[in-house]
Amino acid sequence: MPALRSNLLLALCALPVACAVAPPPPAPAPQPPSPPMSQAAPAPKEAKEAKAATAPAKPAAPVKAPVAAAVKSPPPVVAATAPPIDLKSLEQKLKDSKAIGVMTKLSLKNQVDDLVAQFRAFHDGHQPPTLAQLRQPYELLLMKVLALVQDQDPALAKALHDSRDHIWGVLADRNKFLANV
Repeated sequence: MPALRSNLLLALCALPVACAVAPPPPAPAPQPPSPPMSQAAPAPKEAKEAKAATAPAKPAAPVKAPVAAAVKSPPPVVAATAPPIDLKSLEQKLKDSKAIGVMTKLSLKNQVDDLVAQFRAFHDGHQPPTLAQLRQPYELLLMKVLALVQDQDPALAKALHDSRDHIWGVLADRNKFLANV
C-alpha cells in the first residue's frame, strides 16, 4: 500500500505540469466491469499509474461547430448562357445605348460599314482581303465597342463579348453573311 500511495502522489504532482504543457489526453474508453476484489489479480504498476494520471483530468469542453457550417449552403447556381446577339439586334442595341455619344456612334457606323464592305468583297471572291486579314480589323473594332460600353452599359458589353465568336461565324460564312447583312 505505501508504494501505491507514493505512485499516486507522484502522478498527482506531475499532473498540473503536464496539463499546462500538453493538451489533456482523450477520455479513456469504458472499461468492462472488474471482477470482485477477492478474485482480481493485482494490476501492473504502469497500468495503475496511467489510470491514476488520467482519472483527475478534466474532460475537454465540447467544441461548438460554427453556425455557418451548420447551415447548408445552396447548390452553386450555374449561369444560363444567353443566346448570342444577332447583327440586327446588336445594331439596334448600340443605337439605343446611352453609353456612346452621338458623334462616336456615327464614327462606329462608318467603321462597321467599311468592315462589312470588306467582308462583302471577300465573299464576292475578291482577293485581298483574305479571311485571316479580316480577323484583325474585326477584333479591333469589337474591342473598341466593348471599351466604349463596358462602364455605362455592362449588360450590352457582356452580351457583345459572349457573342464575339457567333458574330465572326456569321461574317465569315458566305450564306449566313448574305442572309444577315
